Amino acid sequence: MATTIKQIEVLGGNVHNLKNINVNIPLNKFVAISGLSGSGKSSLAMGILYAEGSRRYLEALSTYTRRRINQVKRPQVQEVRHIPAAIALKQRPNVPSERSTVGSMSELLNVVRLIFSRLGSPVCPNGHRMAPSLKIAQAMDRPDEKMGQLTCPVCGIQFPARAAEDFAFNAGGACPTCHGSGKIQEIDPNKLIGDENKSLAQGAVASWHLPGRNFMPKVIQTLGVRIDVPYKDLTAQEKDIVLHGAKKRYPVDLNTATGRVFHMEKALYKNAYEAVYDSAKKSLSERAQKQLNQFFHFSTCPTCHGSRFNPQLLTQLCGGLNIAQVSDLSLDQLPTWQQKVQLKLPANMQSMAQVIFTELTDNLAPLLELGLDYLTLARSGNTLSTGELQRIQLAKTLRTQTTGVLYVLDEPSIGLHPDNVQGLIQILRNLVDQGNSLVVVDHDADIIAAADWIIEMGPGSGTAGGQVICQGTPQAIVKDPHSLIGPFITGKANIWHSQVPSPAPKLQTTTLTVSNYFNLKQVHIQFPEQQIITVTGFSGAGKTSLILDSLVPALNNHSQPPQVQQLVTHLKRAISVDAAPIGKNARSTVATYTNIMDNLRQLFAQLPASKQKHFTPATFSYNNKQGACPNCGGLGNVTLDIQYLPDMTSTCPACHGARFKPELQQIKWHNQSIVDILQLSVAEALAVFESVPAIYKQFKLLQQVGLDYLQLGESTPSLSGGEAQRLKLVKHLNKKQQQTLFVFDEPSVGLHPLDVQTLLEVINHLKTQGATIIIITHDLDIMANADYLIDLGPKGGNAGGKVVAAGKPLELIKQPRSLTLKYLQQHCYKYQQQ
Repeated sequence: MATTIKQIEVLGGNVHNLKNINVNIPLNKFVAISGLSGSGKSSLAMGILYAEGSRRYLEALSTYTRRRINQVKRPQVQEVRHIPAAIALKQRPNVPSERSTVGSMSELLNVVRLIFSRLGSPVCPNGHRMAPSLKIAQAMDRPDEKMGQLTCPVCGIQFPARAAEDFAFNAGGACPTCHGSGKIQEIDPNKLIGDENKSLAQGAVASWHLPGRNFMPKVIQTLGVRIDVPYKDLTAQEKDIVLHGAKKRYPVDLNTATGRVFHMEKALYKNAYEAVYDSAKKSLSERAQKQLNQFFHFSTCPTCHGSRFNPQLLTQLCGGLNIAQVSDLSLDQLPTWQQKVQLKLPANMQSMAQVIFTELTDNLAPLLELGLDYLTLARSGNTLSTGELQRIQLAKTLRTQTTGVLYVLDEPSIGLHPDNVQGLIQILRNLVDQGNSLVVVDHDADIIAAADWIIEMGPGSGTAGGQVICQGTPQAIVKDPHSLIGPFITGKANIWHSQVPSPAPKLQTTTLTVSNYFNLKQVHIQFPEQQIITVTGFSGAGKTSLILDSLVPALNNHSQPPQVQQLVTHLKRAISVDAAPIGKNARSTVATYTNIMDNLRQLFAQLPASKQKHFTPATFSYNNKQGACPNCGGLGNVTLDIQYLPDMTSTCPACHGARFKPELQQIKWHNQSIVDILQLSVAEALAVFESVPAIYKQFKLLQQVGLDYLQLGESTPSLSGGEAQRLKLVKHLNKKQQQTLFVFDEPSVGLHPLDVQTLLEVINHLKTQGATIIIITHDLDIMANADYLIDLGPKGGNAGGKVVAAGKPLELIKQPRSLTLKYLQQHCYKYQQQ
């Protein structure tokens, strides 16, 4: 009799900082992986379990199919036994295109389109409305010549029935003006002239700075337009030629950089508008498109009024609403709409309607459980937060009702209000109940406590991590003295950070009023400057609209955003510190992002051996030809395309991963080359550079923000969101920050509760420098340690947009007036203030 396999066995795991670990992961259980940032959690979960599970599944597919799928390379592990096919939900989902909406991403719109096609009430060309009927529903399925044809019972005219595809704004149902985008793109005439005080020769026309347009002033000079006077002093006729002159060819003489004259017999003149339009037609790269976008402004399409749908579709109704109106409903309003539709259907359509609406309900339920009830079907996908994107992915995954799959989830609690955590836990339980295995990397103590099995990585971060320090059931973990998460599950940990006084003898106040912006309607807030302020509330309550879309641009721009009615403040600028990845490729490292690399290059260039060989600071850069290994171009590795197998990335055989030319590795400072130094961790480098103040100071700052475990040559795009945020802060720590506002958006993403305490130390240090700090957060530890709290709500979407509470957190929880404050009260009582 065959033995039932109960666990995945990982033997000899060496991905990133993992130290040849052996660990067993129970199958058909909810397994949580915990640990400090950089301890090796994602290396185990994503780097081994997901990588190996997905790789083995893809190996079962045909060669033809595998060549068309982005494959994961084989992980550095001796052996993985009994692993199922794996699906991952990553911490940073791809940002959808502007053509994606909540409806299309969740596939709810597919069901809604089917409802309108089969259960709708169409109107004939003569304006007679037809009630829903089985005949209408069956029109698309008829086997004879009348397939897809409807006959009006009033006037007898025949007209085509609308199929579900006809209601798709990304296909035949698109608005003819905006082609389904909901917006039209127009050149902003105010952006074409960069500086009217400059002459044309000095570059007054901004659109002539685009590639291939820099000789336009010479061409227009042949037309009699003066190019040596300020643009504002040109005549109306001259300005008209600049902006609207005919697209024609003219002979022109051009001066080259060497002083020679180059004659063009047929130079094509393109006016300021035409220069942009022509470049837009030829634009292929994302960088070029970004450069062109500065000349455009987007406005709501005048034909479809932003709905994306062809207006002809809007005559067909369901439950008294057209498809654009249904798309504007929030998700929690869809069940009510469903009831209205069913009430208007005849008896012989109820069974078919029930089948369709069951599909709608099944798709909708996990989204509501995950707290996305405030979103509308029409909400653009590229406006969603990382947490919202991840929860839509999770809901879609759950709906597939697979069995025997390993799900690997990285930080599913991102952006989740405490009130939605239980809903998430229920979703995770449902995945396991369907016969799947689940591995979750998270830091939320409630989520970890709800797991069947906990694996803790550590004991530290970077080279100090990479080991399994303890594992077991939650009941066993809280008793294990090695556990770091156990005290946060039981409430025995000390979450309280010492309050630091503001450097200002008397606190001043900022006042902001925002009117009619999304769900914000005449919202008025006041907060103390040079203090730590948390802005809280459910997803969709208006936090981003109030702070990032209104307050920040009002401080940084010369003109206030139109929704800002009032801003009274002593603050002069705002700095947003988000969790977006730093850099786009592996060339960006910890050393290059800070000014450490610049200082190192100067240090090595000053050495006698360098001067003897005429090496300059530029030579000690792997981003320059002078210093980069010629074989790999300074990347340290080479990638080989091996057809249907995953691309193979291997260490460069010439430089062996060093990135530099061999001769540069011969230049030594204190017996170490620049390659040796880039392989040091920040902690190791501190001891080496104690005698070099400029470099040592940078290392101390990195240590201060809790990143001393990072290697100097570590790729910054691979850092977690929390690590990226702290690295961005380094440049601000040793400067006076009076009249500066720092805004943190979910800074606890990817942070263990112990890391949150380190973050609070950094934030309090900014406060001692005179900074005002606003933190948009769901983290209860951060709320509890703030000086001031502004809670928006009471829920999200149409049920949000109001200030429900404002004041000192520990005073507000005495009489909680919102769900956020009730959870904060429970949290503070759990961790008795010490």
